[in-house]
Amino acid sequence: MTQAPQRLIGPDTDSPPPAAIPEAATPAATTPTTPAVRLVLVLGFLIAIGPLTIDMYLPSLPSITDDLQISAAAAQLTLTGTLVGLAVGQLLVGPLSDALGRRRPLLAGVAVHIAASLLSAVAPNLVALGTLRVLQGLGAAAAAVVAMAVVRDRFTGLAAARLLSRLMLVMGAAPILAPTLGGLVLGVTSWRGVFVVLAIFGVAIWTTTALALPETLPATRRRNGGVVGTIRDYGRLLTDRAYVGLILVAGLAMAALFAYVAGSSFVFQEHYGLDEQQFGLVFGAGAVGLITATQLNVRLLRWLSPARVLTLALATGSVAGLALVAVAATGAGGIVGVLVPLWLVLASAGLALPNAPALALSRHGEAAGTAAALLGAVQFGVGAVAAPLVGALGTGATAMATVIAGGMLAAVAVLLFVVRPSALTDDASAPAVAAAH
Repeated sequence: MTQAPQRLIGPDTDSPPPAAIPEAATPAATTPTTPAVRLVLVLGFLIAIGPLTIDMYLPSLPSITDDLQISAAAAQLTLTGTLVGLAVGQLLVGPLSDALGRRRPLLAGVAVHIAASLLSAVAPNLVALGTLRVLQGLGAAAAAVVAMAVVRDRFTGLAAARLLSRLMLVMGAAPILAPTLGGLVLGVTSWRGVFVVLAIFGVAIWTTTALALPETLPATRRRNGGVVGTIRDYGRLLTDRAYVGLILVAGLAMAALFAYVAGSSFVFQEHYGLDEQQFGLVFGAGAVGLITATQLNVRLLRWLSPARVLTLALATGSVAGLALVAVAATGAGGIVGVLVPLWLVLASAGLALPNAPALALSRHGEAAGTAAALLGAVQFGVGAVAAPLVGALGTGATAMATVIAGGMLAAVAVLLFVVRPSALTDDASAPAVAAAH
């Protein structure tokens, strides 16, 4: 089914209902591509801070295990701390960004990330490092939730799904480069140097954001209900069955990715004998597959609704996940036998992740920050459970594969029985509107 082309709000187009009319469009909004290109670049930097904080650290896990004299499962808990911080932080920053605007909570959060990164570089033990990793996550959460809220401030429907796909192309450079960069840093210094580099990157992001990202939520659209209003907003979101189901789908798909993130360094370095640089290349190759799928998603949306693409992607990922468990358990094909279905799961996630958030956020534009916060909290919260679960099951390929497959299968079940894709058809096929401030 061919979708209607993206439609930009402006003086020469049909006017939307009064409640949907944004602030006056800027001259840059006269074409759909100009603001999108600028937003992709700026928001890509913002969203990259989360993947960099997680993925650049991965090659360090075995050396942290030795240096701090802790177990592999304990080292993975420092990753869990980051994910917990990302989840909780979004619940806090989302309502703040709806009340105060996007820029102030964003800049404050990135500043917290910078400080936590510098302190992590001198952390003396597991407790200190784990606590600081939570603070890192809290800071990165501000960038993640505000970036999603800005997308919803300006775009909806298919335009949002397409922009998220383009955004994932930019942010995809982070998981490709981060483990390789982490390996290079480890080649000249210890794991502590990784956190110094993260602090430098945080400073660059703070400066870029301060100079290049305008406020996208005007004062007339801000929500100032305080704590009671925030609770009311979250309560209303939680009564929307389709929204709740979609954020759970996004969270479970993300859990499959975080199971891979948490287990891959041990599986490929300790089980299959790759060194830190080789692991970075293998990890980056998987990220290339994920990014390629996000760009294929843009083309698929010309003929299929976001709900249809989401359904097909999760079904493919579930089959690939089961195949991954089989080859990991039997050892068939060695490392190649594991990589083929693993990369297929990652590609399926690349198709699913732009569409589930776009469908969820399109239902609650009046509280985009809060809706994006709950979405992000569920994504990283479920991921925070996946990481230690892999560690509890072991450091082998079978443990990682089991959690990956479980996440994809659970996502399919929620989509079919909670969301029910047929209920999304009308919304998904509606013409997309790009609203530029």
